Amino acid sequence: MTPFDVGAYASSTTYVSGMAVKRAADAVKGQILEVASRILNVAPDSLALSAERVVAPDGRSASLSEVCHYAMYQSDQFQIGATASFVPEESPPPFMASFAEVAVDTETGLVKVLQYVAAVDCGTPINPKMAQGQVEGAIANGIGYALTEEMLFSSRGRVRNPNLFDYKILGALDMPELEVILVDSYEPTGPMGAKSVGEIAINAPIPTIANAIYDAVGVRLRNTPFTPERVLKAMREKEG
Repeated sequence: MTPFDVGAYASSTTYVSGMAVKRAADAVKGQILEVASRILNVAPDSLALSAERVVAPDGRSASLSEVCHYAMYQSDQFQIGATASFVPEESPPPFMASFAEVAVDTETGLVKVLQYVAAVDCGTPINPKMAQGQVEGAIANGIGYALTEEMLFSSRGRVRNPNLFDYKILGALDMPELEVILVDSYEPTGPMGAKSVGEIAINAPIPTIANAIYDAVGVRLRNTPFTPERVLKAMREKEG
């Protein structure tokens, strides 16, 4: 794929690396069909490749093991394999619409997310279950940023909450009911129609929950996290 890689970020793995993998796989497929055509004495473009065998139009076939053995020891003596790279000329964005139902305690300011629905356009997901899990994990992160997570610093720039006791992340029991809808679409520049999905879901919870709070109690919060103290203060200021 590539001799040097600085990491996976910006939802690049499926879209960028996936296309490199697809190109390498297509090259390997071409080599397999070329070698199998010599074994079966038919044109490469007439062959069909399955999970384990290469099949000729008349039903004769050769296993992948036989093809690899022939290439290495009987034909031009080469190992079937390929490398490929992909430099995208486009950057197709994913899209997401999200909806939150919240309950706000008007006496304490405590906000609880009861239900969260996310409709995500990530092209054609190669692995729908993994894509759904990616979105659910990102939503958990985003809800944490919206309600509980905050880096606190002293006047000298030292982190005041450098542990998971003081830096509060959501646990499984804190999560609302989640529904993830993968919208059916196709990205022609991506592998098998896929595009990115990693980061889009983490961006939505803060504005979604902020809008839900506004709809519930009529206060617009612009600083995160939306702690009970901040919510209660905003409600009291609204009342005058």
